[in-house]
Amino acid sequence: MLNTSKTSTKSGLKFQDFEDTINNQKTGLFILTNSNGVEAAFTNYGQRLVSLMIPDKNGEFCDVVFGFSTIEDYINCKEKYIGAIIGRYANRISNGSFFMDHKSYRLTVNEGKNQLHGGEIGFSNVIWDTQQLSDKKIIFTYVSKHLEEGYPGNLRVKVTYELTNENELKIYYEGVSDQNTVVNLTNHSYFNLKGAGSGTINGHVVEMNSSYYTVIDENMIPTGKIDSVINTPLDFKKPKRIGDHLNDNHDQIRFANGYDHNFVIDPTKNHYRNLVLAAKINEPTSGRMMAVYTDKPGFQFYTTNVLNTPIVGKKGKEYFTNYAFCIEPQYFPDSPNRSEFPSVILKKDQIYKTTTIFKFLYQK
Repeated sequence: MLNTSKTSTKSGLKFQDFEDTINNQKTGLFILTNSNGVEAAFTNYGQRLVSLMIPDKNGEFCDVVFGFSTIEDYINCKEKYIGAIIGRYANRISNGSFFMDHKSYRLTVNEGKNQLHGGEIGFSNVIWDTQQLSDKKIIFTYVSKHLEEGYPGNLRVKVTYELTNENELKIYYEGVSDQNTVVNLTNHSYFNLKGAGSGTINGHVVEMNSSYYTVIDENMIPTGKIDSVINTPLDFKKPKRIGDHLNDNHDQIRFANGYDHNFVIDPTKNHYRNLVLAAKINEPTSGRMMAVYTDKPGFQFYTTNVLNTPIVGKKGKEYFTNYAFCIEPQYFPDSPNRSEFPSVILKKDQIYKTTTIFKFLYQK
């Protein structure tokens, strides 16, 4: 049974503010908590992470993700992906098309001639069926119909979120299709470890388990080249502040107006719960730290590059350019058109399964 009576004791969010009906489907607010007082709030509209209350080095809680206080605010926001699940294909597909099984598939396009994040509606703008199993676990399910946004196959998707007492937000993705298709799911939460709306993320210190990245052209599409990060602004092999090279006169930075790149995860023997470390982020003022683990081959690192007009979020907080970062474990962009990249083809009746962990710590 769904627990829809709860109100957030930390963020102040209320279930009734998220009650709405879209296409005859009801929306609401669903809250996970752990024994440490960490709290994650979701809405089933786009499966969005609405708020995430995390303690700092002094034990003070703060909301560290962008979000809004009502469904209406999400619908009206020009940034359509804040906190949402992304699918059927995260990131970009060039020319809104791909070729598979001797057939060409035309997709909806929503970024020039390319498709971004699954198309006009994708997975981020639909209502997901919701089952809250406990205070620590919630399951979202959805059936993406054959040729929805142009993709073949009826794809059944299940995403499970678990908030552990180790301050981990675990995300388990599963899917199965009745035809061969392509799938690439991720979560698009916008993080600021000082607190959402608390200034830029330029002082956050990032360390990446990545020696290579996929080079992009001026349209943000991979050229097919996988290049070394050494001697580029994309080198985070050693801890470095985000702002140190955010405005460098380098083609890759200029094309993206900052960081919006896919980093290739280095294989490592240092596994955590059978996953590989993608990146660590430390915010020195608050002492909050975040580690991201995944079984995907890469992750998109994005620094909120185009919010020149502020977005007003929860509690009237304003969100500007470079006020948040995203780390999105996923397959490489445009993989359906790049045989040299890891395959994203999901065979008929094959199980798509992948896991991401956002682990939160603090240091004094």
